Amino acid sequence: MTFFAQLLQQIVNGLALGSIYALISLGYTMVYGIVRLINFAHGDLLTIGAFIAYFCLVALGITPLTLTIAILLAMAVTPLFGYALERFAYRPLRDAPRINSLITAIGASILIENGLRVVPFIGTEFRRFPTMTTAQWILMQSTDEFGQLIKVTISQTQLLVFFVAALLMGVLVLIVDRTKTGKAMRATSFDMKAAALMGINVNRIVSFTFLLGSSLAAAAGVLFALSYPQIEPYMGIMPGLKAFVAAVLGGIGSIPGAMLGGLILGLAETLTKGFISSQLSDAVVFLILIVILMFRPSGLLGKAVKEKV
Repeated sequence: MTFFAQLLQQIVNGLALGSIYALISLGYTMVYGIVRLINFAHGDLLTIGAFIAYFCLVALGITPLTLTIAILLAMAVTPLFGYALERFAYRPLRDAPRINSLITAIGASILIENGLRVVPFIGTEFRRFPTMTTAQWILMQSTDEFGQLIKVTISQTQLLVFFVAALLMGVLVLIVDRTKTGKAMRATSFDMKAAALMGINVNRIVSFTFLLGSSLAAAAGVLFALSYPQIEPYMGIMPGLKAFVAAVLGGIGSIPGAMLGGLILGLAETLTKGFISSQLSDAVVFLILIVILMFRPSGLLGKAVKEKV
């Protein structure tokens, strides 16, 4: 019973962390699905979103209302940075060899990280993200062999993460599946040149994809900062890298795959920390990716695509 309680607690924690990874990985998978670009600067948009929310909450104080305002503000402002990346860094290289765009993405990531460090009101120091005193609800409780009470709890912050992540994923699915713009996104991802010949404004669709993915990354940044309340200019590197792994694990280019991959990675990380070693959690995450790709090279929900070389 004690082991089951511990397992259930780690599953709750893992699903909360995995929901954040899933939000970030959706940006990777949408951009790759349309322009075949791995936007390594995507994780840094998470950092920008977290800092925007931080300064908003410092100015207004933290209440449920101001937290909502901070999330919406981050989701509104951060996409401007994503659009600038696409317009000035990636669009001129769209017809160039892919290695050019890949190197540019890495350079853009380094530029953002170090650019934030020299901004006077950001700097290099760690900052504590404002948090509220959160309630916790007991899902289950038991006693171990020594008579100590063991509780399985879910916090208000975790519920917020679940709610916001589920809401944004649902909105994304509706946009992609039920709107005219979403239909244009799917057509562009299938064949960009054919979509342009059919009258679709490809540049507008690509820009919209970057705006949408950047908005999700900003929301994930705020949720990540609430869960782990310490921010700094390099905070987006590891979550961004793990979200990229999640996108590849689920099948990069597949929206359901990105969601599934994020949840799997979150569960793997927390279960490893809880039952094996916190020092091995990152290694286990990448080991899972290697094992899955050995048997499913296109990812769990990805489709094998033939390319002319």
